[in-house]
Amino acid sequence: MKYVTRHSRGRVLNALKTSPVVFLNGPRQAGKSTLVQNLSEKEFPAEYVTFDSATQMAAAASAPETYLRQRKGALIIDEVQLVPEIFRALKAVVDDLRREKGGKLKGRFLLTGSANIMALPKLSDPLVGRMSVLTLYPLSGAEITSGKGDFIGRLFAQEFTAGKGKPALLDVMRGATYPEISGAKPLEQTTWFDGYLTTILQRDVRALAEIEKLGALPNLLRILAARAGGLVNDAAIARDAGLNPMTARNYKTLLKMLFLTFDLAPWYRNVGKRLVKSPKGYLVDTLLLCHLLKYDLAGLEDNRPEVFGHVLENFVATELLKLLASHEQKAELLHFRTGDNKEVDFVIENPDGSLAAIEVKKRDSVNGDDFKGLRELQSLSGRDFKCGVVLYRGKDVVPFGEGLWAVPVGNLWR
Repeated sequence: MKYVTRHSRGRVLNALKTSPVVFLNGPRQAGKSTLVQNLSEKEFPAEYVTFDSATQMAAAASAPETYLRQRKGALIIDEVQLVPEIFRALKAVVDDLRREKGGKLKGRFLLTGSANIMALPKLSDPLVGRMSVLTLYPLSGAEITSGKGDFIGRLFAQEFTAGKGKPALLDVMRGATYPEISGAKPLEQTTWFDGYLTTILQRDVRALAEIEKLGALPNLLRILAARAGGLVNDAAIARDAGLNPMTARNYKTLLKMLFLTFDLAPWYRNVGKRLVKSPKGYLVDTLLLCHLLKYDLAGLEDNRPEVFGHVLENFVATELLKLLASHEQKAELLHFRTGDNKEVDFVIENPDGSLAAIEVKKRDSVNGDDFKGLRELQSLSGRDFKCGVVLYRGKDVVPFGEGLWAVPVGNLWR
């Protein structure tokens, strides 16, 4: 596949203008190495090393401070989590360089990693105040269709466009995945995912933690895939996986640290109404979900429409996650559900409390009942509620009340 310009590119460059250390994390094979090497050719001239190299990894592990100090210019370190000793050494080196430069230091180290080290305080604490953290996910629908990736801004501004035919939803779902298999044939994707999971669950997991029951992880991942879009029930997940609850929670945390799964916290305020406070779980890649559950995406819509609805919800969740990762303003992705089961699939809340909400429907038409959850959230959040949309398979943008719209799903990437 040809090189695709990533929407996070600008955020990485901006971070390098202000922080001495920038850490770009995200799933293995999401395109981090390609992005940083591309930046090193022009915008960010730097030496590039990878700890995937046994020699580089051994040298850095044996004398981390010396390894860093011998580099006199900007340095890119790929797969940095493989040498955890480097983080405390970075603190010492950055502090010394700051003193030499009168307190001003920016854009010296660009790190990439396939594990979320921010979940490990002993690694992340030394670089508090010295490091900007960004995340690169697999390709988004907007990136593969040359869209602007501005859906979040248009959502809050209530600026939507009617459907325009191609690219079709299924084509975008097939392409919005890991760069190496974007648009590949199903058999090629199956072979690739088999190798991908083996690498992560055998090598990357061992690099992060000692696991007693390594063979339980693939089954746990399949269980989480089958529950995608549902409320997280730790007791039920542990029972289905044949693990004790504590072990199951620890293993789930590992899968999240490796960017295979993610949870959405509930939107909640003290609004005098009982709200569900459990998170919802999803997989980071929808084609991976289909691979784990042996779903044929091409025939799923016709043969198992109820399953396709869950797959589509997971796809929209991942698209919103990707769009927010490259969005200039920090915002949270949440979900909403009341005790009497009025719900909204996704809520995006800005730091100032303003929010927009999204419900997903697999149908090509919608009706007033599809807006029940959105109206409930609108009532509870008052002036903070800026917009609520039902994403659907139709072509028309249709108002359903003040701040409420039926919107073609293609707005996610167009």
